Formats: sequence, C-alpha cells, structure tokens
Amino acid sequence: GNPPSHLECPTCVKLEVKGSLFCSQECFKASCITIVRVITHIINDHMSTTETYNPFPSFNYTGSVRPVYPLSPKRAIPEGIVKTEWADTSQGIPHGELTRASQTIKILSPKEQDIMREVCRLGREILDLTAAAIKPGITTDELDLICHNATIARNAYPSPLNYRKFPKSCCISVNEVICHGIPDQRKLEEGDIVNLDVSLYYKGFHSDLNATYPVGEISEDSKRLIRTTREALDAAIAICKPGALFRDIGNAIEPIAKANGCSVVRQYTGHGCNQLFHTVPTIAHYAKSKTPGAMKAGMTFTIEPMINLGTHQGVHWPDDWTCTTLDGKRSAQFEETLLITDTGVEVLTAKR
Repeated sequence: GNPPSHLECPTCVKLEVKGSLFCSQECFKASCITIVRVITHIINDHMSTTETYNPFPSFNYTGSVRPVYPLSPKRAIPEGIVKTEWADTSQGIPHGELTRASQTIKILSPKEQDIMREVCRLGREILDLTAAAIKPGITTDELDLICHNATIARNAYPSPLNYRKFPKSCCISVNEVICHGIPDQRKLEEGDIVNLDVSLYYKGFHSDLNATYPVGEISEDSKRLIRTTREALDAAIAICKPGALFRDIGNAIEPIAKANGCSVVRQYTGHGCNQLFHTVPTIAHYAKSKTPGAMKAGMTFTIEPMINLGTHQGVHWPDDWTCTTLDGKRSAQFEETLLITDTGVEVLTAKR
C-alpha cells in the first residue's frame, strides 16, 4: 500500500508467516480463500511432524469416534473486531446469561430485527463456505480454521470461542457425537456424517445455525437420519406464528422422529438468541413438554432438534463438552434462527 500497510492476517502472525499485509479490510476479505489455503497447508506440514494421541485413553467410548490431539493453538482475533464479554476472560463465563431463568423474552425493535437479519445472513454464508470444504481426509480442525477466518473476514467474532472455555470457533460433531464436538486432528472418513454448528457475534447480536452433511457416500440409515431430522425441523418451523405455544414445537417434532424409527434428544434445547447467545425462551424438542409461553411478534429464537438412530440418551466425554449417544449409534441435527413476525415466521438463517 501507499502509505505502507500494517493490516496483517492474525493467523499468519501467530504462525510467524511474514509479509501477509493487506491494504484494507475489503482487500483482506477478497483474499480470504487464498489465505485459508496457505494457512491450511502450513498447519498440515506442522501436524504431519507432530505425534497425535487420544487424551482420554481409559474412557469408555460408546462408539468409534475418538478425540485426536493435540489441539491447535487458540485462534487470534484481529484488533478492531468487537468481542463477546467472555472472549478474553479466564473462565469464559457469559455473565449476561446467568439470570436467564428470571429474564423475560425480548421483543426486538424493527431496527434490532434488521441487525438480526444481517448477522444471520452472515452466519449462513460462513456455514455454507465451511461446508463446501467437507470431504474425506480433511480434519475437523481445518474446517474450524476455515470457519474462523470466514468469520473475522466479515468483521465478526465467532461466538463459541472461549464460551465457558470452549477452545474453538465452531462445534463439529461426527457420527455418534450429538453436539459440542471440539474440532481436532481427526480426519473425516468416507461414510461419516458431520454436523457443523456456526455462531457469530456482530453489531451486538448473535446468530446461531447448524446442519448435518454426508462425507462421500453414506449408509441408508444415515440418509434416513439426516432426512428425518430436517423434516422434523421444518415441521416445527411451520407451526410458528404469533400465539403459537412453545410446547407445541416438540409435539411437531417427536411424531416424525418416531415414525422413522428415531428418538429425540432431551438433554439439549433450542433457545432465545439476540444480544445474548443463549437466553429465554427454552425450546424443548420432545413431545408433551411443560415449556411455558406463547410466541409474539419480534421474538427471535432457535429450533435445533437432535435426532438419534437409537436411544435419546447421551454421555459426555471428559473434555466436558463432547456429548455422544449412549449406545454409540449416530445422531444428526439441524438448526435455524427464527423471527416471529406479525403474520407468521421468518427463517433468518435460511439458505439463499
């Protein structure tokens, strides 16, 4: 640049790659794909000389997936990006969420709704960009790097990073992992299914969405699982409108799961999503829940059913995040962030 540029790729700085200077944020964004390819190549070279290991060798795993460590270093956030309250704290505590039980459901103003539309559109872009890299042989850590760089290229913060000490920028859950898988050095294999859960913080608001993808050719059971999960989410979205009861969401989801020989996870729920990452209302995905409340125009929340081929029960790995099915059978999930409108519902994170 003229004058000389000082805008550097933060990940390149961390990897001691010299000369990655850009004249503007727009220039940086335009070069994002090239940057990701270069950094991925550097990390691959590094990891090929680093011995991998299972950090919990005595744990009684329920399926075939194992953690593959070491984890890559915490990814850097450039100066100028507005961070979450937990970004730079030792415990990553979201203090704004601690009074969730006593909070009332927020009704967003028209201006706030427009910001949510913008942040959710960015979330969809990032999810689609990351998902495009899914193939046999790529590691979940490499997918996390793509997600991270796509997020900061849009001047946003990846909401999961350091949230309650979560070490990565997105959750990636493979096969029997129900949710909250930590990206590591495991390579995706032909026949896997993989869930990408992307969240970001931008202009003071969060978006949250995820989807499950096949890795190459998958089994008929896996196809049935993915198809059932998406169908269940779409059925739940279809009932959303002013006056609809939150407890009826699970009544729309569980019959579809059962009709296809699947079960609905009860441990995890959907949630309000706006200035707070997770807030009221709580969205149960199973039938006959006691979830109180009715939908009103201006509310934003997620529906994100987790559907299993076997039991609905889950068990956590010693990393305190990864939750897998108790019987080791596969799990799938889809998630959208929704806005209740005067006439119905708007899927803010819809694929465009």
